[in-house]
Formats: sequence, C-alpha cells, structure tokens
Amino acid sequence: MLLNGTIQILFWHSSIIFEKKNMKKIVLSLIVSAFILFANAQVQPAGLKVNDKAPEFSAKDQNGKLISLKEEVKKGNVVLIFYRGQWCPFCNKQLKHIEDSLSFITSKGASVFAITPEQPENVSKTIEKTKATYSILSDDGLKIMKAYDVAYAVDEATIEKYKGYGIDFSKANGNNGASLPVPAVYIIDKKGNIIYRHFDKDYTKRASVQEIVDHL
Repeated sequence: MLLNGTIQILFWHSSIIFEKKNMKKIVLSLIVSAFILFANAQVQPAGLKVNDKAPEFSAKDQNGKLISLKEEVKKGNVVLIFYRGQWCPFCNKQLKHIEDSLSFITSKGASVFAITPEQPENVSKTIEKTKATYSILSDDGLKIMKAYDVAYAVDEATIEKYKGYGIDFSKANGNNGASLPVPAVYIIDKKGNIIYRHFDKDYTKRASVQEIVDHL
C-alpha cells in the first residue's frame, strides 16, 4: 500500500515537471512566432504618400545618361514607374502602354523614368519587349526603391515557385538578390513633392495612362 502511494506521488511529480517543460516550450514557441510575425510586418513597404517630399536620386539609364531627379523636376513633372522585371508580363504590358501613349504625357511637359531591380543587361530585354524610348534605370543596391519605400524581400516559397517558371532572381537582379518593388507610380511636381501615387501590392493592378495624364 505504501509502495503504491509512493509510486503515485512520483508519477504525479513527474507529470508536473513534464507539463512545466511543455508549457515552457509552448510559451517559447509563441514568443518566437510573434517575433517572426512582427518582423515580417515591419519589413512590408507602405510606399510614400501624396504631399511627401520625393527623395532625390541619380542613376544612369540604358544609354549611359546620368538622370538626376533634382535636375529633371526643373524641366517639369516627373513620372516614376517602379517595375519588377522583363520577365513580368504585367510590367511589360504597362510599360508598352506608356510608350504607346508617351506623347500624351510629354505634351504635358512631363518626363517618364522607369526603375527596376534588374541588371542593365535585362533592361535591354525590357526595351526589346516594350520598345520603350524613355529612360529605364537599373537600381543598384535598391537605393531608389528603398527611398520610395516600395522594396521588399521575396519569401523562400515564392523564390522556389518562380524558379519553376524559369525565373531566377539571383540571375535577374545580380547583387540586388531576391528583392522586388511593389509596382508603383509616383508623379513628382517641380517643387519636388509627390502629387499622385498608385501603390497596390496586387501586382496585376496598374495605373492606367489616362489616370496618369489626368494627374499631370
């Protein structure tokens, strides 16, 4: 009888220890999960807003011309288009529409500049596909995209999924790696202020040429 009682006490004590250890693991797991969710929420871009001051930048276009925002806004409004790459059919369609209707934009005294994380050799592929005559800038180090808060890191699942489509970000973007911009459009006035923005994390939704022209 005494032996049975001792065994029961030991079993009960062991159960409490086991439950405490499990509880610690559960709490630790919840803390780690919360931290990951918080970290992911922190890195999601929100984009600059209308009336924000547009960050200045300078970069070379496909022709080796140095484009400086500070100098360009002196001439008139500037339309900035952030696109993902020559492999993106939605980007190519948008850039082609811009080219086909470029005269409607330039007649308003505005200039168009497209910005991509892809390497310069892939910019030439974009031009082949879209016939773009406006300046396209390869954003080395993602400096411009980060300044305009449109850049984000592609998650591992998406990286692997896109590899199945023959898209390798390390090859397409070089040192920029697996990073992409939210396909955004900003219009910047002569004072360097943002007067229009299209920012949608759904990459299939793009600003129309008509909408851009209406805001110039």
